[in-house]
Amino acid sequence: MEQINVTLDPAKPLAMLQSCPAYQPSPLSVHKVGTHDVWVKDETQRMGLGAFKAMGGVYAVAELLVRECGTSIQDLTSPEARDKAAGVTFVCASAGNHGMAVAAGAMLFGAGCRIHLADTVPEDFVSRLRAKGAEVVRSGATYEDSIAAAIKDAEDSGAIHLADGSWPGYTEPPRLVMEGYTTIAEEMRDSFAAAGSWPTHVYLQAGVGGLAGAIAYMIRKNWEVQPDIIVVEPDAAPCLSESAKAGEMVTVAGPVSNMGRLDCKTPSMLAFEILSKAADRYIAISDTDALAGVAKAHDLGIGSTPSGAAGLTALLQEQMYSLPADARPLVVLSEGAVQDD
Repeated sequence: MEQINVTLDPAKPLAMLQSCPAYQPSPLSVHKVGTHDVWVKDETQRMGLGAFKAMGGVYAVAELLVRECGTSIQDLTSPEARDKAAGVTFVCASAGNHGMAVAAGAMLFGAGCRIHLADTVPEDFVSRLRAKGAEVVRSGATYEDSIAAAIKDAEDSGAIHLADGSWPGYTEPPRLVMEGYTTIAEEMRDSFAAAGSWPTHVYLQAGVGGLAGAIAYMIRKNWEVQPDIIVVEPDAAPCLSESAKAGEMVTVAGPVSNMGRLDCKTPSMLAFEILSKAADRYIAISDTDALAGVAKAHDLGIGSTPSGAAGLTALLQEQMYSLPADARPLVVLSEGAVQDD
């Protein structure tokens, strides 16, 4: 594999999370799927927020408040630090879960929060965001429209823009988000090392690519046994695979997908940098096929969504055609069941 130039340090988010009462490693268990024993990393109950995004947004809010307010991670919940944080507002666009994590972090540390959502985001997310103290603004028909609105909002208001995607000239906040996600990979590495058994194939669903990039980074950095890394995208938004083919970031066009949290037409620059070197291949799945992954997750006793179960969907497809009989696959169920409008 080529050298990856992005730097992510899992020690920093681990240190913060281990002092957080709500933190505990998410379940990693083996399930029989077809003829294969499959490891399932279940993020559907993560820190009470129902998705892996909790690991990135909360940590990024904390780290940015440390820099903005001149306090320490250990003191962030003190009355003095909360008084300083009250003068800080975070702004972001979200397809749902990233906004939940930023809102949870802002509430935890006493900061303000404003989330821009596209019209396609389920109303259920609006209610959940407001319950976390966030101001919610509907901003355009697409996720890309909501990103543009969040950028302008931060410029006009002086708020801190905390996106989970990156582009030229904007990398540090999304790098922190990805750094928070590295904890997920470290939890899995600890479990595999203790068991003395490692996956041969890892299926990582991707929207802008933050989760896939962070986990792939850690796999290539320090996993004892190196698996095939397969990146899974909606066929309506294969921005990472098309960028990999082009050798540069590209924006794709396509219809709205039922994989709403993955329906991103432009990749994160940092994720593209990592995955263009770390990923072995890409799979695009259809909206219809994505429902099979939801049904299979339900059979395993885990409620998820087309987005959250996309890696499982790709595994089911490969079982039909090309997955070796002795494969030991790993999938991440990245979010719990969400009610659509």
